This record gives sequence, structure tokens and C-alpha cells, in this order.
Amino acid sequence: MTLTDAPSAFTIRKATLNDVPRILEIYSHHVLRGTATFEEEVPTLADMQQRMQKTLDAGFPYIVAIDDQGKVCAYAYLGSYRPRKAYRFTLEDSIYLDKDYTGKGLGSILLSELLSLAEQGPWHLIIAVIGDSENLPSIKLHEKLGFTLVGIEPGTGFKFGRWLDTVIMYKAINGGKDSLPETI
Repeated sequence: MTLTDAPSAFTIRKATLNDVPRILEIYSHHVLRGTATFEEEVPTLADMQQRMQKTLDAGFPYIVAIDDQGKVCAYAYLGSYRPRKAYRFTLEDSIYLDKDYTGKGLGSILLSELLSLAEQGPWHLIIAVIGDSENLPSIKLHEKLGFTLVGIEPGTGFKFGRWLDTVIMYKAINGGKDSLPETI
């Protein structure tokens, strides 16, 4: 699928297990140098394959952005917010860009596509759990696409020798809490 409003340099498509080596490269940078994830050790290729497969098997969207050279330059997915059954209509979003592709509008493209895919499913709420209250690009991206700040959990993570906050934002979809799900 190609987004109609996407710059011609990017194509968005469903991710496959063949994309996992490149996804791991992108994620590794964030693990080792960033605070968007509180993970401190780079997972193995097998771990990343298993994570993707679990997401896909559960019926959640998982997408990649491809540049005009055919290279995966970012990925994003939706997953369960929490494992208990009562949370089954609530999603959590995750978006990771290659360090060389930031500031090009790619985060907006991916989050917009995730929102569109989520609206096609049974879900009613998307939660953004943003690592580090200083992660302003992610916070501003979510605000731009209609997410509301719920709160900040101060000092919930410790990475790179400092305490990190967790920022919680949400966006209602498919009627949010003002409508009942089609199936219970």
C-alpha cells in the first residue's frame, strides 16, 4: 500500500519476517543510544522475529516504510496495551525511525497509517507510552495527530546514568469510551 499523502520517496507496506534484520538494525540504535525504549540490551534476531510473529499472530498491524532505494527506513506497529482481557480494545503504538530519516515527516506518515488501520479494527483507544519526557519529537507527533496527554510518570526508568520519565498519551478511536464494542 502506498499512502496518497506520503512523499514519493516513501512507500508504506505490511512488514514481513524478511524485514526483521533491518528492523533490528534500526531498533539497536535506539536501544544503545536513545531513550525512546527503556530496553538496555539489543535483542537477538530470533527475539525480534518472535516479537513480530507474536504481534502478527494476534492480528495487530505491523508496517514498514521503504525509501526510494527499496531500503526499510522505519517501522511501526500496534500491540496490546496490557495482557488482561479487559484491555482487549486498547492498543499501544510503537514507531522507530532510522537515525538518518528523522525530521522528514516519516513519523507522521507511519502514525497516520497506524491510526487508519486501527480504525478498521475493533479497538477504541490507542495509548502512546513515550520513553523520556525530553522526547519532544514523539510527544509533538502524537499531539499533532490528536493524542491527549494523560500524565507523566516521573523517574520510572533508569538508563544512561539518569532517571527517565514515562509520558502517557491517548487517542480515542471508533467512538472511544462513548460507544460499546461490536463484540464483547
